[in-house]
Amino acid sequence: MENEGEVIPSFTTYMKTSNQPTPAVIVCPGGGYTHRAEHEGEPVAEWLNFIGISAFVLHYRVHPYKHPAPLTDLQRAIRYVRGHAKEWNIDRERIGVLGFSAGGHLAATAGTHFDDGNMKATDLIERESSRPDVLALCYPVISFKKHRHQGSMEHLLGDAMDQELQHSLSLETQVTQKTPPAFIWHTADDDAVPIENSLLFASALSRMNVPFECHTFESGRHGLGLAVEDRDVSYWTKLCENWLKKHLF
Repeated sequence: MENEGEVIPSFTTYMKTSNQPTPAVIVCPGGGYTHRAEHEGEPVAEWLNFIGISAFVLHYRVHPYKHPAPLTDLQRAIRYVRGHAKEWNIDRERIGVLGFSAGGHLAATAGTHFDDGNMKATDLIERESSRPDVLALCYPVISFKKHRHQGSMEHLLGDAMDQELQHSLSLETQVTQKTPPAFIWHTADDDAVPIENSLLFASALSRMNVPFECHTFESGRHGLGLAVEDRDVSYWTKLCENWLKKHLF
């Protein structure tokens, strides 16, 4: 919501009722860091509820806000959900992030730029870790180098781009052995965000021996979301569900 020109980050909750603590996933819709696509928000949260996962759709700050505002918003959300896990009947060790397109870049940034929390902070939420336990990346923006999505990069970094920051946010260069396991999917003919983005990230995960699955669909436009209108690509949700269960989600 907005208050005198200031955007206040927030999230919408979609809680799954259960006798046992549920896993949780924070959803980051795409939109090139200019907006947040509605079809990559609530419908995705409802699908996560259907497969037994509590969900939170993150309304992170976008243009004219620049880095690190979106990342700060997601990190705070992860900490907040973890800090309220007992109250909300959520398993604090099973908190993932799922992102689409630029939201995928944001999710992958959280998976490569995290901390264990500040134990000296007076705000107890800031003492929580910002590391997600799993990543699900849907046709993600990953690189700000050769295969970049120019619009996402410009909206996140601004016109005067710092090369060091550009490198730091080219996430194929930031993977370590502590990066969470990842599920990735992309369409081979994506004409907005080249598939090389997903392949570069998968390759980096492989080099660091981080568990991952990477699925490529032969055809399908960018921004499909749940892809309910595409019989072939819509199968990504079943693949993702199986993968999440493998990781105890």
